[in-house]
Amino acid sequence: MTYQCFLIKYAEIGIKGKNRHVFEDALVRQIKLALKPCEGNFAVHKTYGRIFVECLSAYDFEEVTQALSHVFGIWGICPVAVSDLVEPEELMAKAADFVKEVFPGSKSTFKVHTRRMDKSYPMDSQELNAELGHAILEACPDMSVDVHAPEIMIEVELREKIYFYAETIPGPGGLPVGVGGKAMLLLSGGIDSPVAGYMIAKRGVRLDAVYFNAPPYTSERALQKVIDLAREVAVYTGPICLHNINFTEIQLYIYQKCPHDELTIIMRRYMMRIAELLARKAGCLGLITGESIGQVASQTLTALGVTGEVCTLPVFRPLIGFDKEEIITVSKKIGTFETSILPYEDCCTIFVAKHPVTKPRLDTIVRHEKYLEEKIDEMVERAIETDDMILVDSTGFRHITGEEKN
Repeated sequence: MTYQCFLIKYAEIGIKGKNRHVFEDALVRQIKLALKPCEGNFAVHKTYGRIFVECLSAYDFEEVTQALSHVFGIWGICPVAVSDLVEPEELMAKAADFVKEVFPGSKSTFKVHTRRMDKSYPMDSQELNAELGHAILEACPDMSVDVHAPEIMIEVELREKIYFYAETIPGPGGLPVGVGGKAMLLLSGGIDSPVAGYMIAKRGVRLDAVYFNAPPYTSERALQKVIDLAREVAVYTGPICLHNINFTEIQLYIYQKCPHDELTIIMRRYMMRIAELLARKAGCLGLITGESIGQVASQTLTALGVTGEVCTLPVFRPLIGFDKEEIITVSKKIGTFETSILPYEDCCTIFVAKHPVTKPRLDTIVRHEKYLEEKIDEMVERAIETDDMILVDSTGFRHITGEEKN
């Protein structure tokens, strides 16, 4: 069957009260954005409790449903057959034809559920349920009715037109991207940070990202790996501005001046400082990291406290209570796992101490950071000035140059 439109169902948005229209409008925008790369012409409009995607030309069903299934805020995607509003006798025939075409030869149990938004229609919902069920049984004698646990739920909605559907393709849920402001994701080439970005974006937060590069200790393939991860996350979030920061000079200076068991902590503190400066410039409301308690030496409760102390913006750590297997499960679900395990090192893994401190003292770290006072500020300023900004979306990426950077 060729479906003429898709009915978009949402869940959490429905409880937003007087602000619901703000969330609905954001969801419509995200749906339009998701459909842009798809072949065909579409019109997206909302009505009370529903959003419809009308298919105005030929389209690829799999391509469209795949695109919609990545839009945060969508609970379900229902492929819909549409009819003009007709009298009951013709409605029964159309419903029977719909079921015969969608479930040919089926022996399944079914139930009919009717929503009569047009209250002027000559039959009410209960009458329609009974008569439609009777018409379907006559047309499909191998099927049977089960009103308690049907295998197939046949939905009929009477609005300005009649909508028939019997399948709900799951969406990712959450809130549409953009309604929760914007945050800066510290994106490495590992498994954790892309998952952290995905989880925060699912709560309606738009993402920028920063990657700390360390040439020549890291290769161009390491940068490409991070761009690829950003592309995979952007399938859900929409475009991401990726800040590629050259961290080599700062990293070497810390290596030369500071105790080696504190290298990771001090480097992380400078990454957080730079990320916050970029975040404020971009209008972000917080930072996002992929840290999880106890996963590595720099992620003990003590170390996390010392690392986060340099920030005045809030730091969101959505994976804080996850174990590695739970994180891997999500990374496989969203399609980032295979890219994350490619063997291209990021800068965090280059200067790792053999015995890193797990319970750093803040006063000690602050005292040792004074060894850097001579040059560190100008190094940080230089790193930000030479920021290589890359606009990444699900279809590709391009470097941002000139006035566009501002």
